[in-house]
Amino acid sequence: MLDSISVNELKSVNKKSINLIDVREPSEFEAAHIPNSKNIPLKTLLKSPEEFIKGKTYIVCASGSRSKKVCKKLSKKYDVVNVLGGTAMYSRHYSLIRYVKAGK
Repeated sequence: MLDSISVNELKSVNKKSINLIDVREPSEFEAAHIPNSKNIPLKTLLKSPEEFIKGKTYIVCASGSRSKKVCKKLSKKYDVVNVLGGTAMYSRHYSLIRYVKAGK
């Protein structure tokens, strides 16, 4: 069975010490992301998961579909948890970190 966590549960455990990987593309991540998350694009993570997954690792994307696919592929070997609803759901309840380019 695939481990999943709601954004509310994630918010309660999201401390600097958790491993939260955002598998979206860098441009998506730069626009807005969950605090304490690291951007490791999906293809990069799947190519060499051992480099990035250390202990329990939470996987997030925009809506939850890419992260679910990643978790399904990696769950036999790694302790991965899918964040349900992704950054879209998170942003409905909590603030995302957003970057604004200078001059805009």
